[in-house]
Amino acid sequence: MNSSEKNIPVHNLMSEEFQVNTLENGHPENFEDIHRHNFFEIIWFKEVHTDSRLELDFESYTVKNNQLCIIVPGQVFNMKLRDEKGYVLAISKEIFKEACDTEVVLANGARPFFLDAESSETGNMLISMIKREYLGSGRVEILKAYLRAFCLIIIDQITMQNTAEDEKPRIQQLAALIEEYYITEKNTDFYAEQLKISAHHLNDIVRLSRGTTVKKMIAQRLILEAKRELSFGALTVKEIAFKLGFSDASYFSRFFKKHTRQNPEGFRPGKG
Repeated sequence: MNSSEKNIPVHNLMSEEFQVNTLENGHPENFEDIHRHNFFEIIWFKEVHTDSRLELDFESYTVKNNQLCIIVPGQVFNMKLRDEKGYVLAISKEIFKEACDTEVVLANGARPFFLDAESSETGNMLISMIKREYLGSGRVEILKAYLRAFCLIIIDQITMQNTAEDEKPRIQQLAALIEEYYITEKNTDFYAEQLKISAHHLNDIVRLSRGTTVKKMIAQRLILEAKRELSFGALTVKEIAFKLGFSDASYFSRFFKKHTRQNPEGFRPGKG
């Protein structure tokens, strides 16, 4: 098996670009193992247990009633279902990009979040319309229209954060750029040039809105991907280093230890 074949299992949308299901009636994919998606997934947890939990990129979250979670392509996901109730929308990257602001989703993360009472009421109505169309005629353009309306509600809830309104677009653009180039471009200057501002100004924006720096954001993204690969255990540390754009495996190991306080091998399940 070569390096390109040794990856974390990826769940695909096999026959449709848009699927609607419920947590209680089963799901087209298996939740019971660590995996990635090649599509977007919106999970609306309507009724859960007091100890219901899910894992997103090695962070464990207690899920509460009426929380949503957006799983993005490439994100490591795991959850043991125990008769929780809710809705699951599995959406191809192409349809999601038409219907939803992916930059906002990527910039603000995919951890569970609540809908307020008004948004929840509207969301319930839209989900009912989506289900009826999906189980009936299944007209893609109508499903897209309903999904677009649902996404507007979701994005409005996600963006209720502390980032200053006039800097939100730049933070969103920066997050999207880092997601695209973090392996090949690790210097702040590159991202500043893309955003047509100085590196100093960009760092000021990031420091005020996120309490960090561009360099640290890039490092966090590299560490996250390294953890994803190490958790699956198929690639060697050297192979992961090269995959993430490091020309020297020992430098990668020092980089990983600096940011996590443990060696890469120590992070693997059952070690350390």
